[in-house]
Amino acid sequence: MSDPGQVNIPPPPSSPPLTEEPVEETTLAITTANIISSVATAVVTELSKIQEITTEISPTNTSDHTYRKSTFVQTVAGEGIAGACVWAAIFITCHQIYQYLRFYTNPAEQRWIVRILFIVPLYAFVSWLSLLFFSYDDYYVYFYAVRDCYEAFVIYNFLSLCYEYLGGEGNIMSEIRGKPIKSSYFWCTCCLAGQSYNIGFLRFCKQGTLQFCFIKPVMSVIVIILQAFGLYHDGNWTPTEGYLYTTIIYNISISIALYALFLFYYATKDLLRPYDPALKFFSVKSVIFLSFWQGVVLAIAEKAGIINPLQSDDGTTQTEAGTVSAGYQNFLICIEMFFAAIAMKYAFPISTYMTDGANNTTGRNVTMQSISSTLRETMNPRDIMTDAIHNFHPQYQQYTQYSSDNKRFQGQPQQNNNMDVSSSSTESACI
Repeated sequence: MSDPGQVNIPPPPSSPPLTEEPVEETTLAITTANIISSVATAVVTELSKIQEITTEISPTNTSDHTYRKSTFVQTVAGEGIAGACVWAAIFITCHQIYQYLRFYTNPAEQRWIVRILFIVPLYAFVSWLSLLFFSYDDYYVYFYAVRDCYEAFVIYNFLSLCYEYLGGEGNIMSEIRGKPIKSSYFWCTCCLAGQSYNIGFLRFCKQGTLQFCFIKPVMSVIVIILQAFGLYHDGNWTPTEGYLYTTIIYNISISIALYALFLFYYATKDLLRPYDPALKFFSVKSVIFLSFWQGVVLAIAEKAGIINPLQSDDGTTQTEAGTVSAGYQNFLICIEMFFAAIAMKYAFPISTYMTDGANNTTGRNVTMQSISSTLRETMNPRDIMTDAIHNFHPQYQQYTQYSSDNKRFQGQPQQNNNMDVSSSSTESACI
């Protein structure tokens, strides 16, 4: 029963709301769909235009292609093994360098050793980067330029270290001057039969290594220029490209440097015996020379068809000449640098310098600023320019340098060994 005071209001008609709301929702959905469709069409159109422009600009661009299904060195396992060896080598060698900078008791010898040790992390890191950029056919050429310049620097540093071990040029000449050079076909000294050791012999040894220090960086710059003009591909032996000629020049230069180092070792091996030169010689030369010949063998193998070019994962492109052999070369160097770091640790033990000067095996109190300052002084290449002038300038061809800041030989009387003392004084003043 309804309340008499309440007025019954009829309900509003139900049909209009039921028809208007669906119409509004449908209109909104259609409008949204049209907007999305228009935007999508515009995006697709613009992307198509960009793709057409990119194709016209670089129709042979292969930088987006991968080759992970074609070779082990490009798999996750291959890159993981290489990366583990690289970072282990870097950690071992950097710790050794830190110890040398902390126990910096004989700078005359230790600065050469620190420079030599840097070849391991540099070789390892550059090879690893080149391996990571395998898909980019020519990037490794630019990485190699940095590595090659430093490798020439290391050869010079190794010979200079041997000089310092023996007390410098003057002490070496006082030991070997006038002794006959033994003729041997096996040791390639037959052309020196009847000659004796003199200052000209030491000049040749230094000049043989210094020429490589200058030729190698120049060749690296030439390779980059040829690469930019498409005239250089690693492993391409055709006469119309630069790889053949740069390899010939490099072989001649590195052979002269190696022969000069060997002649010096042959003349002073008895004097160097207390410093274990064989292990040092093998460690340094294996990093530089064996890795070079390893790369040449791989390039020849690729040219002979033993190593085949790779097809990209999408099957649309193929690697350029030298890319695959360079990939294997970089992978092998990454592995080898781990063993090189261990060999360097035994070849150049820090224990030799821990007790030099003061009997202190805990090292000096150092800060990062003092270590960085020592490192800058150690890596300063100013001495190589001075040494080049000393060994190539005609004015110094018959002079013997007797000054040495090696603490092992300080306080010992210097011998002029029938050399004009005024000549030595003039040389010191000129230098």
